[in-house]
Amino acid sequence: MHSIALPRLHPSVDSEIGPRRPGAIYQNTDGRFEVLTLITDPADAAQLLRRDSARWAVIVRDTLRPDGQPFAIGSVWTTSDYLIRPAKAAYTPAA
Repeated sequence: MHSIALPRLHPSVDSEIGPRRPGAIYQNTDGRFEVLTLITDPADAAQLLRRDSARWAVIVRDTLRPDGQPFAIGSVWTTSDYLIRPAKAAYTPAA
């Protein structure tokens, strides 16, 4: 996978991802997660998530688990998710 600069994500994709950009930390009932990578290439996302319909994926690490290993998710941002730390200012999605 390689990184490319995208000027803007499609509005529906952007709303599904929410504020989850590299460096952000968010929490929900499943844990507290640091966003490591955002995959916006649908082919790469589909392969990571093993789901043909995937348009994006986020690789996260649960910061509440000392042995937390990175893993890919494709769940949309909901009202049960809340941002603890915003992403780093510079954003270059991995495609």
